[in-house]
Amino acid sequence: MIKTPCNPLVTDLADTGFGYTLSLIGGKYKMLIMYWLHKNPPVMRFNELKRCVGSISFKTLSSTLKELENDGLVIRTEYPQVPPKVEYGLSEKGQSLMPVLDMMCRWGNEQKNMPV
Repeated sequence: MIKTPCNPLVTDLADTGFGYTLSLIGGKYKMLIMYWLHKNPPVMRFNELKRCVGSISFKTLSSTLKELENDGLVIRTEYPQVPPKVEYGLSEKGQSLMPVLDMMCRWGNEQKNMPV
């Protein structure tokens, strides 16, 4: 088996699986939103997410949820009623990312108290 060196001049990061994954979960709030949706199944409403995330603005939460929905990680369900009711939940694709995020969490917990 021939190994291809990781050469940034030859390989565009966006064309790799790593780059694709980062494009889906990269950003200040995406992983946090996915975490709260995972911890509060099956769905959460917009204001519940806002309270859990805390420091996020309404506009940023809205745009981040739209990105997650467009990427197929979050399912948005809107109910035609007054006042409007919208619920968010992780899609199957979003659920499939949770073991990766759990591994990152475990790694962080192991490493945070290790001497440098």
